[in-house]
Amino acid sequence: MGKAMGLLALAIIFEVIGTTSLKLSEGFTNVVPSIMVVVGFGTAFFLLSKALVVLPLSFAYAIWAGTGTALTAVIGLLVFDEAMDVVKVLGLLLVIGGVIGMNLFLSKEPEYPVKQTQRRTVG
Repeated sequence: MGKAMGLLALAIIFEVIGTTSLKLSEGFTNVVPSIMVVVGFGTAFFLLSKALVVLPLSFAYAIWAGTGTALTAVIGLLVFDEAMDVVKVLGLLLVIGGVIGMNLFLSKEPEYPVKQTQRRTVG
């Protein structure tokens, strides 16, 4: 499970890189940030798919989306000088609390690989 969590952490980092680059691409008019969007999201989805071989979908996606949202909000505040009001702070605290809660819940679940779906052949 440790390797899968590492892959999930890397997927989050690349998702944040892709999202930040999306802002910097200015509507895909700047070439380098536009390329970083494709590389960031492509790598994020690839790594997430590898983590999903071991991790439950509901857990992995919630952690990926919640942590990515929180980190992106912090980058917006620090890098892009976006406003942060009480409602946004409370929302981020709820997201962070949810991520912590999901991690606590996962520690109680048994480890098992995801079942492979059966392929059907026509004919």
